[in-house]
Formats: sequence, C-alpha cells, structure tokens
Amino acid sequence: LSGLIFINRIGLRWRDAPAAYGPHKALYSRWKRWSEKGIFARMMAGLAAEHGEKTTVMIDATYLKAHRTATSMAAKKGGVAPDRSNQWRHDIKLRDICDSQGRPIDLFVTAGQVSDYIGARAVLSGLPKVKWLLGDRGYEADWFREALQDKGVRACIPARKKRKTPVKYDKR
Repeated sequence: LSGLIFINRIGLRWRDAPAAYGPHKALYSRWKRWSEKGIFARMMAGLAAEHGEKTTVMIDATYLKAHRTATSMAAKKGGVAPDRSNQWRHDIKLRDICDSQGRPIDLFVTAGQVSDYIGARAVLSGLPKVKWLLGDRGYEADWFREALQDKGVRACIPARKKRKTPVKYDKR
C-alpha cells in the first residue's frame, strides 16, 4: 500500500518505483486489481464517512492531463489518431468535495472539457448534509444554487462578472 501511495503521490512511472516497494510489476498488478474491485473507492468512502463536517464544505476541480502515451495508445486500439486537435479527449477533471480543513470527502472524475457548473451535477449526489458550500465562479449557475437550496445548503459562490442581477455572498 505504501508503494501504491508513493507512486501516485509523486507521479512516477511504475518501473521507476524504489526497490524497497518490491517489483514494479507486482505494484502495478496490485493497483490494477484493487482498482477494478473498487477497493480504493471503498477506502475513500469509509474515510469520508468519518469526516464529521457539519457546517461547511468546499467544491473545486483540477484539470489533469493524460499521460503522453495516452493518445498513441488510443490510436493503436483503433481510436482517434494522436494529433493536437483531439488531445482534449484524453484529459480529465478531478472534482472534489472537501471539508473546511481541505480534506477530501468525495471525489468525482469527468471529461476534461466539461465545465465546472455542468460537472457539479455529479457532485450533488455525494454532498453531505451541511449548512454551507463554498465554490468559485465556475460553479455559479441558478440551477445549482436552487439544487443546493432544495438540500438545505446555502451557497457561497461569487457571481460571474457578466451576470445581470448581482448575487450576495460572504467574501470572507
């Protein structure tokens, strides 16, 4: 488990794993097998269930570029040819809900081209019962505010600059 965490945290290739973690093929096989069985998802859910956050959660997303070989692998398997015009098809956004200390409660993955306020639909189902949700302008949409209100959650999301009617929010 330490080897799997190390590789993913540092971002190394499997074959570059320190020898102290054992053979790189064994690490990769374990990672693949455990991922397919949903072990990591269950671990995350178990840790998130203990978060105890009652007041505030935060939502955000980060853009992750696919590994440089992802486009060539897709082409080999009959997918899209590797050129700059279609590279976006292999990128993803990792969306997360964090507690007030920045510790992840829930994670979601969407395609890279999906905007934040559209990707927020995936996050709604995993939203814990809290009083406040903090988000950036990317999550500013009337339907999202209404969905949060239906769940009893107050949104602290600044309005987009081009919004015609201002929205009040706590800048602190």
